[in-house]
Amino acid sequence: MRIFVLRARSAPTDSRRFLTSVGGEAHVEILAQTLTNTLLLSKDHYRDVVVYLVLEATADYARTIRFDSNRLQDLGGFHEGAMLATIADALALSGELGKEEEIDAAAGISVRTISFEHLLKQLAEQYPLYVLHRKGADIRRVQFSENPCFVLTDHIPMPKKTFHTLKRLGAENISVGPRMLFASQCVVLIHNELDRRMA
Repeated sequence: MRIFVLRARSAPTDSRRFLTSVGGEAHVEILAQTLTNTLLLSKDHYRDVVVYLVLEATADYARTIRFDSNRLQDLGGFHEGAMLATIADALALSGELGKEEEIDAAAGISVRTISFEHLLKQLAEQYPLYVLHRKGADIRRVQFSENPCFVLTDHIPMPKKTFHTLKRLGAENISVGPRMLFASQCVVLIHNELDRRMA
């Protein structure tokens, strides 16, 4: 199993605001691109992959959308517009959720009102955490534990206090190379590294 968590601090949790944010300062298209590159292959899709998108620009609670590659059915296509629509549809169904409630949006897709920090605390109980960091250990030299969970952010860097929290949870900082890349590029390199080790 491979788990990916993408934190999107400026992504709106309101479905209409989310869609109107495309191409704007929130850069919500990063979520769609990352989702595509994490789940899909040429003429196929990854098995045993779970993706969490944590959207935090909200008037009430953050929304965490979970995608389970083993249960997903029709995403409406693999282009950016289809992915954005899938995310927006899930958000629309979560509008009335209270704190730490969850709803199934479609096959393999659920939405939960849980914060990034609480989500990671729960995930750390089951999976080893690896955080993308420009000064982290080179991914080519890291010996990954079984069922790794990779933590990324969008265009807004993680606050220092978040790295302190992650360190307390046992997270290891890793790097995919000398340049700062988009999250959507990082997940491709992570998949490629793990795929090569399994070949």
